[in-house]
Amino acid sequence: MDQLLQRMEQSDLEGAWELVGEELAKGRVAWEIHLALFPLVQRVMNPPFINPHLPKMYGIIREFLPCLEADDLPSLLRLEINEYTRRPKSAQLAKSLRLHESVSFSEIETAIREGERERVAALMQAFLDQKGNAELARRLLLLGSGYLGRSLGHSISCTAFFLLEMIERRDQDPWPVLGTLAEYFCRGHFHTTPAIPATAEIFPQAELDRHLVRATSGYGVVNLHQTITRYAVERVRHLLSEAEYAHMIACWIDYLGSKEEEALPADTSAEAAGDYVSFYRYFSKRVCEQYQGNYDPHFLTGLGSALWVVDSCKDRPPIAMNALRQFLNYFFNKDKSVA
Repeated sequence: MDQLLQRMEQSDLEGAWELVGEELAKGRVAWEIHLALFPLVQRVMNPPFINPHLPKMYGIIREFLPCLEADDLPSLLRLEINEYTRRPKSAQLAKSLRLHESVSFSEIETAIREGERERVAALMQAFLDQKGNAELARRLLLLGSGYLGRSLGHSISCTAFFLLEMIERRDQDPWPVLGTLAEYFCRGHFHTTPAIPATAEIFPQAELDRHLVRATSGYGVVNLHQTITRYAVERVRHLLSEAEYAHMIACWIDYLGSKEEEALPADTSAEAAGDYVSFYRYFSKRVCEQYQGNYDPHFLTGLGSALWVVDSCKDRPPIAMNALRQFLNYFFNKDKSVA
């Protein structure tokens, strides 16, 4: 696996696939290879955007496991190997600065404000060592909550899945995650945590549903990100107090702005197929199996959010259908443009 990561680091796609083929032929499970990619994936970039789309995609893939058979994983792994290998990677951040004194979160904010990436990462590591990964995750999520409009939701949505994967992977050194988060927060200028009310009431379910309909209304990447951001908030809810969760929801509602509710029409993917079996065959192949390069990570992150809405709103079909139509419209229209 070290050789594989080295070849991927060098953008040696042929060499990477030679090793993957050998490992699969020897009986290694595709998911094991996916897990071994963790240190490299955190540094995979998606220029010209500063948002870490690929590490977020890597984290969301874990959400698909309950839906997949073992035979499904190799085609997904193929997509990952190609994308992570061909894309540029940020420079590895050396652990030259080790802090052992007590660190406050405000020091992290100050270092972000001053753009000191290496110091930010070192402070994050020290804070994690002292307070634990869940507390660091909670504080970074609250910090990101003040910048949803500026970041198109990424200051929470990317951060959330980065951190969830870091918490899950206790077998891995968190340093690659911290280095990328430090760079992202510095470049995004996310440096001041907004005031968090000590107590706050959770919105009634009917009100939450109304805003979710608003998020799932409209087409295109901007509207899709509003749904993805709510998905991310729900996935990290267990890390937050009730007041903090209410704050996150309030920030997300503000991010939606004055957008109105809209019931999306049912013909968003009519060109794909005339019946469900044909649609499913076409869609499943286009997601992974007919990979042509230049993959849009929103195909998987958007799918994750759509499936979350469907699962959460089983008894509210209009919301579930809006989310599916929003995602499928994005998928089929973008797919045509890069096919």
